[in-house]
Amino acid sequence: NAAALLAAIWLVPGIEFAGIFDGSPLDLRVVLNLLLAALIFGLVNAVVRPILKTLTCALTVLTLGLFVFVINALMLLLTAWIAGQLDLGFQVNGFVPALLGAIVTTIVSVVMAVIVRD
Repeated sequence: NAAALLAAIWLVPGIEFAGIFDGSPLDLRVVLNLLLAALIFGLVNAVVRPILKTLTCALTVLTLGLFVFVINALMLLLTAWIAGQLDLGFQVNGFVPALLGAIVTTIVSVVMAVIVRD
């Protein structure tokens, strides 16, 4: 999750993390905040995402699976909101960056799953 979030922060304008790719020196606090944001992202995906996928199953089938990206974007927005409440420095500026970030995080997660097997 941390690698996927890092890729989204790097590639998608509108997804930002204070202290990463902004020219400031990287310190332990920033790394810990990134890991906490990744943990939140993982928890949101483990708890909320299955509920949303179940509730929107018909819409997902109707859109041939493309609605899953909307669900992933909502999970990214929820993660940013929770991280904002905890003052971690992670923010997503709107739905379009969240949608693009969802696509990036999905691709990175699939690649990482292929590279790092059980």
